[in-house]
Amino acid sequence: MSFDPYEFDRDYGQSSRMESIGQYTAKTFLWMVLGLLVTFGIALLGWVTNATLYALAYVPYIHLIVLIATIVLSITMVSRIEKMSVGTARGIFIAFSALFGFTMSMYLYIFEFGSLIFVFLATAAYFAVLAAYGYFTKADLTRLRPILFTGLVFLFVFALVSLFIPGFTALDRIFCLAGIAIFLAFTAYDTQKIKAYYNYYAGYPDMLEKASIFSALQLYLDFINLFLYLLRFLGKSRN
Repeated sequence: MSFDPYEFDRDYGQSSRMESIGQYTAKTFLWMVLGLLVTFGIALLGWVTNATLYALAYVPYIHLIVLIATIVLSITMVSRIEKMSVGTARGIFIAFSALFGFTMSMYLYIFEFGSLIFVFLATAAYFAVLAAYGYFTKADLTRLRPILFTGLVFLFVFALVSLFIPGFTALDRIFCLAGIAIFLAFTAYDTQKIKAYYNYYAGYPDMLEKASIFSALQLYLDFINLFLYLLRFLGKSRN
């Protein structure tokens, strides 16, 4: 069974569904919110206790270790979602959220706390609007896939080049605006995919549950990336 939500029979398995599309979508967003609570809770705890600074000071390359661990977890979920158990999928999602909390805690030392709150609220508002659009629109957002993929490649290449060519930092605000636009579009796109997964895996309760966690991870990443680009664009540093 291929994990492509856009190749499905819309009429298949209607009688076997145990929950409505509205309930399924709400559950997916609740998982996303839980992931965000874990991330920002750990970030705040690391900042208040200075545990993040101690870890950076006494554990060599811990930031790289955490980065590699989060990448491994995300790749594992994407590549093995069909084979892993529901419990494993949930565990990976929570572990990913917790590890990313360590990375997020570093931003609490860089930006003013009031600025972080403002950007978080702005992110939540923008995210909610685009998620609502993705859920209710009748337009087929799958046509955005090539554009969104190209946008991700652009962001990656720009970030890589800026490490070696200092002059690229002058274009940083344009880079941030591009990142904001791309992840706003991803928010609508990934929200619409929830319905596609719901239809595609109707009649397969375990896969439907795992697809919900997978969708929550995608939406979580959309929110986090949108937050980070908005923070970079609007945030006030402590210096």
